[in-house]
Amino acid sequence: MSTSLGLYQSIKLHQALSPQMQHSLTILQAPAVELSAIIQQELLSNPLLEMSEDKPLGGQSIEGLLQEKEKWYDYLGPNFEGSQRSTEDEKKRQFFFDSQVVPESMVTELSKQLSLVCTDNTLLEAAHYIIGNLDDRGYLNTELENIAHELGLPYGLVEKALELVQSLDPPGIAARNLSECLLLQLKALGKENSLEFRIVSEYLTLLEKKKLSEIAKQLKVNLKQVQEAVESIRSLNPFPGSKYRGDEKEKIIQVDLIVVKEAGSWKVYFNEEVIPRLRINHYYESLLSQQDKDPYLKNYLKEKKRSGLFLIKCLKMRESTLLRVAEAIIQSQEDFFNFGPHSLKPLTMSEIAKKIDVHETTVSRAIANKYIKTPHGIFELKYFFNSGFQKETGEFVANQIVKEAIERLIRNEDPKSPLSDQQIVALLAKEGIKMARRTIAKYRAHLKILPSHLRRTS
Repeated sequence: MSTSLGLYQSIKLHQALSPQMQHSLTILQAPAVELSAIIQQELLSNPLLEMSEDKPLGGQSIEGLLQEKEKWYDYLGPNFEGSQRSTEDEKKRQFFFDSQVVPESMVTELSKQLSLVCTDNTLLEAAHYIIGNLDDRGYLNTELENIAHELGLPYGLVEKALELVQSLDPPGIAARNLSECLLLQLKALGKENSLEFRIVSEYLTLLEKKKLSEIAKQLKVNLKQVQEAVESIRSLNPFPGSKYRGDEKEKIIQVDLIVVKEAGSWKVYFNEEVIPRLRINHYYESLLSQQDKDPYLKNYLKEKKRSGLFLIKCLKMRESTLLRVAEAIIQSQEDFFNFGPHSLKPLTMSEIAKKIDVHETTVSRAIANKYIKTPHGIFELKYFFNSGFQKETGEFVANQIVKEAIERLIRNEDPKSPLSDQQIVALLAKEGIKMARRTIAKYRAHLKILPSHLRRTS
């Protein structure tokens, strides 16, 4: 059988996201602060866009808006220049010029990297879902089995998606525990065969207890070598997601949604103070209807009008999607809104996706870094999504409630005789919650609580 090099043509079908679709997904996924920066950039680059004091469009479609505009300008004629900007409008526009650009979020940055290294749409779907479920530290707290179940994908494919995300920058991202996070960083440095790698993979427990002599003895190396390796390990970043958080004191949380009780039922409203309303500038739009204008200018204005209307449409779709997701959450978590966080129930993105007839990844993007104001405080939308356990009474309790119970038990323990993980298992069992010791250890780690022997005080 002969082989040869050459150019060949082939025909195949595959799905691809258009630039417009990618842009709309970016807007849907962007938190309020980041979206304000995107809008600021559009206002600076598109002369046909300006901020509006008008009320929301309500249920009116963009197409309907365009038809009304055409009728309006037919009546006014081509010489209508619209109203000039007020002093207040000028101040607002200058504010946008002077505002500091907000750095991109972890989700946005990782998604950009992902689009450059993978073209398989199914793999991308799982990878984007994983990125959307990373916590502020950059860790993945969701089990791969749950992700495979949520997306209806094979477990092996979800594993490949995790490996793909873990190959992105910064090293250590999407790790499931501290050990994996450090090992990923050592691999990125080419230290798979180093002493540091062996210490992290085999003796991390002894390292936490600072038993360096014991590590040296078991590895059959001298203490100085272990000390040098430990210094190298300390230079690694245990929380790779922290590079996207910046200074926590400067972190700004913008509430996207507000929940209030009206006439005995819960209503959710979009926070109109966060995202400015946009409209097409009357004067520049009127130039399009003038026959004697430069054709190059008219083509430029047409393109900017199309771009501006697309942004307005994307913002409208983002608002609509967020409201639908929030309304479905309120229906599923009504006890939370009535009685408080202790009544939180298990809830998955799949359940919400079915309620509003969208894909799970749409829900994942919609809730990413979004906050909702409730009578019980401000919560990230992700707070309402978690798996749970069934109590002996048959009642289901959310993981968040279990974590709060663990935190409560440890907070009230005797510092001289702290509770072991097994003792916490026994105490929770008395409350009707049966859990394995390793699950308690995992939740304790998520809460950044040390093991009992390191919490003990003399």
